[in-house]
Amino acid sequence: MASTTTILILLLLAAATVASASDLPVYHNVHPPSPSPLESILSLARADDARLLFLSSKASSSSSPGAVTSAPVASGQAPPSYVVRAGLGTPVQQALLALDTSADATWAHCAPCDTCPTGSRFIPASSSSYASLPCASEWCPLFQGQPCPSNLGTNEAMPACAFSKPFADASFQASLGTDTLRLGRDAIPNYAFGCVGAVTGPTTNLPKQGLLGLGRGPMSLLSQTGSRYNGVFSYCLPSYKSYYFSGSLRLGAAGQPRNVRYTPLLSNPHRPSLYYVNVTGLSVGRAWVKVPAGSFGFDTTTGAGTVIDSGTVITRWTAPVYAALREEFRRQVAAPSGYTSLGAFDTCFNTDEVAAGGAPAVTLHMDGGVDLTLPMENTLIHSSATPLACLAMAEAPQNVNSVVNVVANLQQQNVRVVVDVAASRVGFAREPCN
Repeated sequence: MASTTTILILLLLAAATVASASDLPVYHNVHPPSPSPLESILSLARADDARLLFLSSKASSSSSPGAVTSAPVASGQAPPSYVVRAGLGTPVQQALLALDTSADATWAHCAPCDTCPTGSRFIPASSSSYASLPCASEWCPLFQGQPCPSNLGTNEAMPACAFSKPFADASFQASLGTDTLRLGRDAIPNYAFGCVGAVTGPTTNLPKQGLLGLGRGPMSLLSQTGSRYNGVFSYCLPSYKSYYFSGSLRLGAAGQPRNVRYTPLLSNPHRPSLYYVNVTGLSVGRAWVKVPAGSFGFDTTTGAGTVIDSGTVITRWTAPVYAALREEFRRQVAAPSGYTSLGAFDTCFNTDEVAAGGAPAVTLHMDGGVDLTLPMENTLIHSSATPLACLAMAEAPQNVNSVVNVVANLQQQNVRVVVDVAASRVGFAREPCN
């Protein structure tokens, strides 16, 4: 039987022949880990701690018209949790790249690689447009590549730019190269990316074919494409609960929705890839959550603030914020038998004891008058086996930088998130992606 990844690629190829370039449909990557949405989310969220450590430890990196392009997005099993259909090389080789708004570098597993995850690999030798970049390339220090040997002779061949990168609980070694990257109908020549040739450690939480960096740094898609997309992209993430769904990554200002409410985008020089926004408060139902003063403060030195991230599964709040949110949520739900814990969730209750519609909505308030009221499916996760539901948020783990709030992909599902780096803003609009 064909693998689920192979099936997804065939479905995407078929869809591309009938859809317009402005909006390409996508389909589920693999079956959920469990038939129960609750168990499925808990399984996917097990790698969140490593993801949060990555977000909190971002070091400062080196600095250095209008047509709409839409590429398909599908839910994946390993963080980052969504993949986008892309092409590399000439002739084109298809790849499902993990969509990551908090990473800059794009990379792909390349052949040969005996330690890479099982699955399709990009074959540089089969691409007439692939070029290896040497250690003296201006791109090499941006990817934190190894410098050229100091004793390199005049007639000696210059070695390729090689770099290592940690990812989740593994690390990989890659060489830097350029090739044509294809997204939707767009062909982006001479795109710099890492060609992974070896992986150290478990590959369970490593993207199976590669990653597309959508951060703000100089190696990211936005930086490498310049005026093609003018620093604008948006994405709409489909729900984990639906096997068949549509979602999209839309590149460029054209075709973005008009009903978007924008909040300012904040910059942190110590974590320049991340998309920070200023959350001013939370409300549960009609009640504002009473948090200690300064709980949402933005601090470039400590990294404090709120990050919009496509790769984390469950939204995490700092300890004082989450404690206040949980208290107000429990007060309004008033579950007679109290609350239990399950995995990362500590506010689970018996739904048979709570009136239908008894769970209140959670709203994120941001600068610019943006009030993002989460759909109920983004707030509560239900078990299909028992009358149990859990508040789908948690406290930031204590083993990472616990001053960072992360609005994760579970809370972004069925919401169009528009990132406009040129105008320093992030927008939100409700959109059905299922």
